[in-house]
This record gives sequence, C-alpha cells and structure tokens, in this order.
Amino acid sequence: MPKRLWNALWAAVFCALLCLPTRAGAVSTSAQAAILMEAGSGRVLYAQGEHQRLPIASTTKLMTALVAAERCPDLSATVTVDPAAVGVEGSSLYLKAGEQRSLEELLYGLLLHSGNDAAVAIAVHCAGDVDTFVGWMNEKAQALGMADTHFENPNGLDAPTHYSSAYDLALLGRAVLENDALAAIAATRSVTLGTRSYANHNKLLWRYPGCVGLKTGYTQTAGRTLVSAARRGETTLVAVTLNDGNDWADHAGLFDYGFGLCRSQLLARGGKVVGTAKVAGSVLPGVEIAVADEVRYPLLAGEQVAARWELPKVLTAPVLAGDRVGAVIFTLDGREIGRSDLVAARWAPRNAKG
Repeated sequence: MPKRLWNALWAAVFCALLCLPTRAGAVSTSAQAAILMEAGSGRVLYAQGEHQRLPIASTTKLMTALVAAERCPDLSATVTVDPAAVGVEGSSLYLKAGEQRSLEELLYGLLLHSGNDAAVAIAVHCAGDVDTFVGWMNEKAQALGMADTHFENPNGLDAPTHYSSAYDLALLGRAVLENDALAAIAATRSVTLGTRSYANHNKLLWRYPGCVGLKTGYTQTAGRTLVSAARRGETTLVAVTLNDGNDWADHAGLFDYGFGLCRSQLLARGGKVVGTAKVAGSVLPGVEIAVADEVRYPLLAGEQVAARWELPKVLTAPVLAGDRVGAVIFTLDGREIGRSDLVAARWAPRNAKG
C-alpha cells in the first residue's frame, strides 16, 4: 500500500482517538425492555431485553408515518376522511367523514396528538384500505431488518399479533430521523394548522436539551412506551423503553449515559486528498487520491481503529477525475465499522501515440 496514503489516513484516525470521552457510569431503567443506540452507525450502547416481543401501543405510528411519507410523498395532498376513520377508539382528532385535511396536517395529528383516527384516514388515503396499508408496514419492517415485529393496525391498538421489540423500534426511529419531513414533524413542540392546534405528547422536547422527538405510547396492555432521540454535536442517540412507568427519567438517564460514553468520531473526511498513486501509460507520473465519503463511528475510551487499504500498486491510464480506484475499510476488533471508496482527484490522460 502507498506509504503516504497510509500515513495520511492514520493521522486522521489518531486525531479522532485523541478526542475520545471518558467512560460513563452505569445506567439502568425501570422498563421491561430498553435500548440505547447511536443513530448514525446503529451501534448499541445499552440493551435490556432488547429482542423481547412486546406490545408497543402508539409508537406504532412511527411506522405509519414512515410508510405514508414514502408511499405518498406529496404531503400537501388533500385527504378526504373515510368513514372507517370515524369513531376509532382511543386518542382522537375527532375527524368527520368527508372532512378534508392535508396529509401533512394528519401527520402532525398522528405524531403529536397521537390520533388513532388520523392513522386510519392516512392508511385509507394512501393504500385504499387499511389491510393493504398494514401489509406495507410489515414489508417496510422486513426491509429495515425488524425481525421481531408484526403489525395488525396502523395506530397501535392492542392485538395478539401486533408487537415489536426495543431493538426493532430503535431501527425504526433511525429511519424516521433520516426522513427530513418526518423528523421535523416529530421534533415540533406545538403547531396550529388551519383551525386545529396540536401539542406534542413527548415531554422530553421540553425537559431534555437536544431532544429531537420521537413518539410516545400507552395502552393498558403495553404500559407506557417511548421512542425518543437526542442530538449533541455530531452524535444522535435513539432510546427506546417498553412498559416503563418512569420513562421520562429513564430516557434522560440513557442519554446522559450515552453522551458521556461516546461521541461520533470522524475517521475520514469526504473529499480529502490523502496521497498520490502511480499511473502507468499516462503523461502524468501519478494522480492524487481522495476519500470519497465521510466516515464516522461512535468510539469508546481506549478503542483502537484499524484501517485496511484496497488499492492497486499502479493504476492504468486513462484515469478520470472521480473514478473509483480502491477503498479504505475501518475495523474495530476485526469487525468492519465503516468504509469509503477512494477516487481519483484529477484526470490522468493516456500517453499520446505516434
């Protein structure tokens, strides 16, 4: 491997290791199941019964919102409330059959006020009927790797085969945060749209600095359920508790623990030129090589990152700017934690013939 490339990249890794926080103290919760996950990498920082299948109440609505936003991306579209949405038990926006609201407003009512009728109205609008929409929810769960999840409805009302796990809900929370429109809605404390005002049930938005959502839930069977997220600098954490009577305090404790334990560390900066590789058959003796994408990972105190290069000893002309010429792979204890392509930073033309 080119020595200059190796030295340049390891200088970046070394700087990241110098910035590591100290280890935080122990943490525990009152929940039946709980998890704390770093959102960017999916690294689990704390877990307790995280794969146990449990009722999840209105945290279900995170999946309802995600499927709706992906299947019906025009949030300004007008939704005509279907009669099936009227009189749904539990928390409600008190929608009337034939009433017209924008999809965006219904999503606010879904995620802030937790309207069960809004969930049904959204499902029928997007899919034509609730059963088809719930099928989409289960397809999306499978695509996200939510192996311990099955949905029976779009609102989270108790059903024998409606369940998820703390781990799966953390995966769902990460996906919702990646959708800019939904992330903005979930982080809203209160909003007035038309003649209706909605206040977010998530008290952590007021109580915990940096909280950015996401969704509360409660039924008598599920108990109190909560998926929340908080951001500090470049680090975003997702916390989940299921059947937890002390969830506000537990989530604050989990976030304090997580932010004290690690920070998202920059391992490679996208676009940074890290060295030069030889080029055979070119008018230029070599071409500058750059890291294509930023690579970050949450590291704990004392952890050592290794970098492996996949790059030919000599490139063959012509090489175009932006051409993939190799890759750098970061590992921790032998496990891959991130990678980026290496690309040519400039053009290396072939020697002229004749």
